Order: sequence, then C-alpha cells, then structure tokens
Amino acid sequence: MSSHASAPIASTPSQAAHRPLQGIRVLSLALNLPGPAALMRLQAMGASCTKAEPPSGDPMARYNPTAYEAMHKGLRLLQLDLKQPADQQALKAELALTDVLITSFRPSALKKLGLDWPQLHATYPALIVVSIVGAAGERAEEPGHDLTYMAENDLVQGLSLPPTLYADMGGALATSEAVLQALLVRQAPGSTQGQGVRMEVALSDAANWLALPRQWGLTLPDGDVGGAHAGYGVYPCLDGRVAVAALEPHFARSLCLAAGLDAAQAQAMHTAHTQAAIAGFLASQTRDELDTLARTQDIPLHTLA
Repeated sequence: MSSHASAPIASTPSQAAHRPLQGIRVLSLALNLPGPAALMRLQAMGASCTKAEPPSGDPMARYNPTAYEAMHKGLRLLQLDLKQPADQQALKAELALTDVLITSFRPSALKKLGLDWPQLHATYPALIVVSIVGAAGERAEEPGHDLTYMAENDLVQGLSLPPTLYADMGGALATSEAVLQALLVRQAPGSTQGQGVRMEVALSDAANWLALPRQWGLTLPDGDVGGAHAGYGVYPCLDGRVAVAALEPHFARSLCLAAGLDAAQAQAMHTAHTQAAIAGFLASQTRDELDTLARTQDIPLHTLA
C-alpha cells in the first residue's frame, strides 16, 4: 500500500462558510468519472476524502490527465491491490475509521472481495455504503457506459455524440445526494440511529432523470423549449450565433420591440411570421450589438462564435 495527498481544492467564500460534512470520512473505491466527481462535491462540503486505486491506477489518469487532476485535488490517495492479503488488511483498517464507502464495482465483484453489503454491515454496522452501478436492480451486472444509458433514454440524436457526459455527471450528483440522505437516516432518532445504510445509484436512472423534460415534451420540436417558441432558440447573427432565451412574456415583449415588432407579437411567439421576423432581425446584428442589446433591454441571450 502507498499513499499521498495533493493540493486541496480552493473553496469559494460561500463554500468555506458552509461545510456540513466537516468531520465525515469518505473512502471511495470508484474509478473513472462518477465516483471521483462525487468526491469533488463531498470534499467541497467539508468531508475528509480518501480514494483507493489499484496498482494500475485509475484509467482516467491515462486518457485524460487534466480531468483526473481536477477531480483528485486535495484527496488522500491510496494504492491497494485488493487481491493481496496485506492490502485487504489495510482496507479493513481504513474501513474501521470510515463513515461512508463509495463503490462502483458490479455486485458479483464486490461479493468476491468480501465487500458486499451483508458482509460489510456485519463487520462495520455504522458504515454507510453508496454503490454506483450502471443500471438498477437485476440489471446491475449488465455492461454499459454513459453513452448507452443516454441512448436508452432518447438523449442521443443522429450520429453525433452528446456534448458532455450527462449520465456520469448526473450520477455523481445523485451519489453526493445519496451520501447526504444516508447520513440523515443514520442520525435520525429511533431504533436504527447510528446504523449504517446502503444506497444504490444507477447511472441509467440519472440519465432517465435528466431526460424527463424530453419525455414530458418540453424539448421536443413542438415544445416551447424545443424550437416552437420564437424567443427560445439558437439563431445565426452577422458574425456568429446567438442563443436566445426570451421565454417569459416580459422577455418576449422586449425581444419583439427590439426586433421592430409591436408588443402584440409577443402574444404570437409560436407563429411562423414571428419566428421569421425575429430570425431576420438577429441575422442583421453583430455579436457586439446583441451583447449591448442584452444589457440595455434586459433580454436573456448569449452570443457564440
């Protein structure tokens, strides 16, 4: 076993003032993105975070050193070969001092390592375990990744890859939320006070949660934030593009007035005429002109190259 710590993450003033997890000790065995990203959030909330990696290291360190460094600032890092008796004993010593364990192994692998919930809870009754899996329940053994979970939730369009790893990052948020929930359960008065609990976080569920606006129709082509509302969309301008989000009536009215339309057009934002008029106006403006318009006329927009 070997260990080292890197420089801590700089906290904003608000984060420094509110560190609700001060004194909570978190140990993570989770590699790649969701687990380390969750540790970033838990550390920012004051938790003391340790991550154990295999001798081969975390694959993230090889395929994106920048991301790896960002997610591991301030962490205490251990190197453990969980197939070796000496390192198994080292892990047990760590667990005896740990409040929360985060894993991302398949259930069958955890059982082989003696790290499944029944064994852990019997040995460390106060320990909280948060298990990150690909899919929930019986599907937890299935292979999958961020892209497949997004695809099954209709978040992959055409042949283009999504711009970010929504399922992984959504899973990281859900993991930090699960830690907070479990800590509240453990401290709640009652017969189970002080007892650890197990929480499962499925990346497929995280993708499904992020997909709800689409399932509800909000982001479909006939939805207001899917292209049907003239004040909400991405348009070409003279020297680039502009993302406009004038959805609420007062913003829509300001946009219509800036485009030379009368205020009544703000009540007709779903018509082809209004869409064409706003598109024509935006196409005649430079990015600088539109940035000025946003400031002076209180219109929510952002220009792009």
